[in-house]
Amino acid sequence: MGKDFPPAPAPRPAAQVRNVALVGRAGAGKTTLAEALLVATGAIPRAGRVEEGTTCLDTEEVEIRQQRSIALGVATVEHEGHRITLLDTPGSPDFVGELRAGLRAADSALFVVSAVSGVDAATVQLWEECAAVGMPRAVVLTQIDRPRADVDEAVRLCQLMLGEGVYPMHLVDRGPDGAARGLVSLLEPHVDPDRVGDHDADRLRAELIEGIIGESEDETLMERYLAGDELSVPDLVADLETAVARGHFHPVVCAAPLTGVGTEELLQLVVSALPSPTEHGCPPVTRPDGAPAPALGCDAEGPLVAEVVRTTTDPYVGRISLVRVFSGTLRPDVAVHVSGHGMAERGHPDHDADERIGVLTSPLGAALRPVAACPAGDVCAVARLTTAETGDTLSSPEEPRLVPPWELPVPQLPVAVEAASRGDEDRMATALARLVAEDPTVRLERRADTGQLLLWCVGDAHAEVLLERLRSRHGVAVTTVPVRVPLVETLRGPARVTGRHVKQSGGHGQYAVVVVEGEPGGPGSGIVFEQRIVGGTVPGQFHASVEKGIRAQAARGVNGDRPLVDLRVTLVDGKAHSVDSSDAAFQAAGALALRELVAAGGTQVLEPWCEIEVHVPGEHVGAVMSDLSSRRARVTGSEADPGRDRATVRAEVPEVELLGYPGVLRSVTHGTGSFDRRPLGYEPAPAAVAVPA
Repeated sequence: MGKDFPPAPAPRPAAQVRNVALVGRAGAGKTTLAEALLVATGAIPRAGRVEEGTTCLDTEEVEIRQQRSIALGVATVEHEGHRITLLDTPGSPDFVGELRAGLRAADSALFVVSAVSGVDAATVQLWEECAAVGMPRAVVLTQIDRPRADVDEAVRLCQLMLGEGVYPMHLVDRGPDGAARGLVSLLEPHVDPDRVGDHDADRLRAELIEGIIGESEDETLMERYLAGDELSVPDLVADLETAVARGHFHPVVCAAPLTGVGTEELLQLVVSALPSPTEHGCPPVTRPDGAPAPALGCDAEGPLVAEVVRTTTDPYVGRISLVRVFSGTLRPDVAVHVSGHGMAERGHPDHDADERIGVLTSPLGAALRPVAACPAGDVCAVARLTTAETGDTLSSPEEPRLVPPWELPVPQLPVAVEAASRGDEDRMATALARLVAEDPTVRLERRADTGQLLLWCVGDAHAEVLLERLRSRHGVAVTTVPVRVPLVETLRGPARVTGRHVKQSGGHGQYAVVVVEGEPGGPGSGIVFEQRIVGGTVPGQFHASVEKGIRAQAARGVNGDRPLVDLRVTLVDGKAHSVDSSDAAFQAAGALALRELVAAGGTQVLEPWCEIEVHVPGEHVGAVMSDLSSRRARVTGSEADPGRDRATVRAEVPEVELLGYPGVLRSVTHGTGSFDRRPLGYEPAPAAVAVPA
C-alpha cells in the first residue's frame, strides 16, 4: 500500500519541525481530524472513514472492528516548509500508556473537543496531566457541522473547565441554512459583521490580543496597544508562538473535518503558533549508572540521545521501534548503545547492549517510507532493534546516556491465561515476552502460591486487545480462567502436642521426639519459631532441624494446598538418641508436630487483604465510598486536594473484591478514577470465601 503515498518529507532544521499529539476523549473525532489533515497536506489522496475501517492511522484488526483507536497512530507530513508529525492518541483510559508515549514524542498537544458533547471530566484530567509536565496546549473544536453542535457553549465549557488562557481564534461563518462554510479570524482588524451573526467580535478580538500580548516578550506591543495603535496580524502571529510555548495561552480553532472547514486554519496554527522542539526543550539525562550528565540541547550536531516511545512487531519486518531523537542525528548502519533502566518492577530488568541501526523510515500510519537520517527534534521508525524496548534510550556507545522513563500507570487488573493447546504452549512464552517489551503498562507474573500465569492489564479493554494481539499478531491461542486468590490458614487456638518420629529397621534407625506449643500469631507475623529447651533434651544442633521441618510443612499446608501462616511455635521438650537421631529425623518430627498442632488446635481460613488509595475527582468521592462499603472494605480516611478538585480515599479491602475493581471504578467515576494497592496481610475469611480446599 505504501506505493500510493508520496515520499517522506525531507529532514528539516528543528525550528521547522512540529511534533503534535492529538489528545481527547474517545469519540471526539481525533482520527477523523487527522485524516483531514493528511488530505490537506497531500499525504493521502482522500480521507478514510472510521466507520468503514479505512483510515490511515487505525490499522489493527481490533481497531477496525471496534471503530476506535487503541494504539498510537503516527504520520509525518509537510506543510509550508515545515515537517509535521501527528501523533493520534487513543481516548480510552485503558490505553493511557499509548497516550503518554505520544506526549513523550510530542512538543505540544492539540486537545480535540467535540462541539456536540463538549468537555468531560476525563478531558480535564488529561489537560491537568499535560499542564503538570509543562506541555503547551491548544484546543480544536470538531464536529461543528453536526446538527446538535453548539460552538459557543463548547468554548464556554473549555474556558470554565480548562482554566485561564483559553481564547477562541475564530468565529464560525454559517450560511443561510446554518451550515458552517468557513471561519472568520479574530486577528483581522476588521471583521465583517454579516459573517459572524450576533457575536461581539470586537470584544472577543480585544480579549484575544490582550492574551497574546500578556505572554509576549516584546514590551512595546502593550504600549502600542494601549496607545490605540492598530496591531497587524504579522505582529500578533510573531508572538503567538511564544505565548503558546510558555504553556499559559491556549488558542481554540474550530473544524469540520468531513467538509474541510477549518483544516487550513489549523495547519496555519500548527506551523505559526505551536512550539518547535527547540522551544519545548529536552528531557533530563543521566549516565546509565545514574551519574549526572550534561543537559541536552536540540542540536543535530550534539551527542546522540534518542528514546524508543513505542514498539510493535510486524510479521514480515520484525520488531519496529518508534524513536524520538532529542539530540544528535540518528543514521543507518551506525552503532548505538541501548540502555533501559528504572522499569525492573514492571518486569523490564535493567539492560544495556550495543546494536547497529538498520533502515530508518518515516511513518505514515502502517506505511514506512525510507529516510536518510533522523536529526534532533524528529521522529522516525527503526527496524530490527532486537534488545530495545519501549522506554529505552539510544545513544552513542562512547557516551552512553539514559533518559528516565516516563510515568506510567501500574496495571491493576489480573487476567489468568493458559495456552489453548500444547503447540500454543511452546510459543506462548515468546509471545508474552514480546507483549511486555512492546507495552510497558503490561506486567507478567507467575504466582508461586497459585501457579497461575497472570497478565496484569490497565482495564478490561486493554486485556481484550492484548489477547487479540496474541492471537492475530503472534499466532498464539490462549484461554482465560478465573483468577485464584490464594487462601491460607492459621491456628484457631493454642495447643501442646508431641511429634514422634521413631523407626527401627535394623542397623541405624531414625529417632526424634519433639514437644511443641503453638498459638496464633499476629497478622503478618509469619512463622515464628522459638525454643525453651531445658537440660538438653533436644541437642542444640537439632533445633534448626525442627524449625526447618515446621516451616516446610507450613509452606505445603495441612488441609489441601493452603499454607499455614501467622503462628508461633515453641519447642519446649523432646528426646534424642545417641545413634539414631539425625537432622532428617528431627525435620520429620517437626513436620509431624505441626500436623498434630492443626489437629489439636484447629485452623481458621484467612484471605489476603490490600491497602488501596483511590484517586478521584471530588464529586465522585461519595460514589466510591458507597461502592467500597459493598466490597467489605474498611475506609480509613480521605484527603482532598482543593487546588485540583481531586481527592484520595484510603481503604483496606479483601483482595478477592479487587479482581474486577478497575472496571467498576472506571464506571462510577466516568473514566476519571485510578487506584494503587499494596499487600496488607491476611485476615479471617467469611464462610462464603472459605470454601473447602
